[in-house]
Order: sequence, then structure tokens, then C-alpha cells
Amino acid sequence: MRRQRLFLADAPVDGGWTLPEKRAHYLRRVLRLKPGYQVTVFDGRGQQWQAALADATGQRLELLEDLGQTPEAGLDTLLLQCVGRGERMDYALQKATELGVREVMPVSSERTEVRLTDDRARRRLEHWQAVVIQACEQCGRTWVPRIHPLSALDEALPNVDGRFDLRLALTPEGAPISRRQPAPQGLALLVGPEGGLTDAELRAAERSDFALTALGPRVLRTESAGPAMLAAAQALWGDFAT
Repeated sequence: MRRQRLFLADAPVDGGWTLPEKRAHYLRRVLRLKPGYQVTVFDGRGQQWQAALADATGQRLELLEDLGQTPEAGLDTLLLQCVGRGERMDYALQKATELGVREVMPVSSERTEVRLTDDRARRRLEHWQAVVIQACEQCGRTWVPRIHPLSALDEALPNVDGRFDLRLALTPEGAPISRRQPAPQGLALLVGPEGGLTDAELRAAERSDFALTALGPRVLRTESAGPAMLAAAQALWGDFAT
């Protein structure tokens, strides 16, 4: 049976952790875990511990073993994702996390249908951070991806870090990626909204060294294009490669 994994940002104190009531309720009432049940705790920065529920309240975890630091695996990747409607953004973030994305820049573009005020943008950022943490708990990652605050596309493009030396803007009008492409140091992917990126936005992406790239003959949805390209990149240059 697979051991439950929990994200806790803080290191153990006095031989363990005291959980917030909401988290303890989830362990006790939803998962129905009993005292003595062992869990793996990770801090989102590579550190892991083995712990056990100390009592029936579910609020106290007892430290059993320091499992040490694990390096982040796979290709260094950044996803610039135009915000989608409803659960589409959640899906894109969840699957990108499962596929090893290191950073996500949520962006708004001309055709983005979701318009967020500053207050709503802050709340959505907290929600997106929770989505990627839950995805890490599920998929076994010990490093939680960084989620940048929402920004406009024209502000985000110049702020892409120089370590991302291969930059791809996904569009049906682009050219397929070549298998002969040398392995990059880092990969940045730009995914447009439901209506796609405008011609002006594609030109702006090219000025920021993004190559216009297509994912084969099919047009993918905004929430599936990024994960599909991340999977292809991991197969070509990352931890899917053999």
C-alpha cells in the first residue's frame, strides 16, 4: 500500500509537527488514518521525512526518520500559461506539475476571457499554489513548482530568465520541433488562451526569442497543450529519456 504524502513547509520541531485542525480533520475523517499510520512529509524544497500519526486527533505527527534531500529531476522548465476559464487552469497546472514543470507564469493576453482584479488575482494565486502542492503530494515530487503572480503577457515575456535557452510559443501555424534539436539547458513554453495568441502577441514572443512551434497536425486545447509539450520535452531531453 502506498504511503500518504503530506506537504509541510516547516521542519520538525520538538520531534514532530502539530497540524492545523483542517489538515488533521482531513487525515482523521476523510482518509480515516489511525494512530501509528506512517506518512512521508516533504517541505517542497527537496527534504523528506518519515513520520507517524501520534494520536487519535490527527494533529500531531511524530518524526521517525530524516530521509534527506532529493535533487529535482528532469529538464528545467517554465510554463507561461494564459489563464483559462473554470477548471482549465487547474488542469493545466496539475498536469504540468506531474510532468515536472519547475516554474509557472500565469499570464493574461488580448483574448484571455478571465479578467481578474488585484484581489481576485491574489486569491487565485493562493488557489493555484494549493493545486500544485496537491499534485506534488499525489505524484511523488519533493520540489513544489514556483507559481509567479499573474501578469500581462507583454510584461512576462521580457522577464523570462536567461537560463531558459530554448523558448517555444505553441501555435498551429508554427513549425514542428526537430528531434535533432540539441538538449537545452532550460525550456520555456508559451501557451495561449482558448482563442489563441494574436499575430501581434506572436511577433512579440518572437522578439523575446520564442520560436513558433506546432504540436503535430492537431489543435490542442489550452489546458492540454502545455502538458503535451512538457511530456514530449521530458521524452526528448528529460527524465523520460532512456
